[in-house]
Amino acid sequence: MADLKKGARITGDSRDKLAADLKKKYEKGESIRSLAESTGRSYGFVHRVLCESGVQLRGRGGATRTRKK
Repeated sequence: MADLKKGARITGDSRDKLAADLKKKYEKGESIRSLAESTGRSYGFVHRVLCESGVQLRGRGGATRTRKK
């Protein structure tokens, strides 16, 4: 992954390349939080880039409540 400076604006080809890389990793099962940490970007930035690249986001994890029959 490219060496990104925290808070630096990413546009053009470098943004497209980053989006493709994030998309591939997310689709292999990596979380948005871990992607944000590994790139040095915020959760919101990674979430936005994934949405822009057309990724189907996974639902939130954790225990779910079910009704007892």
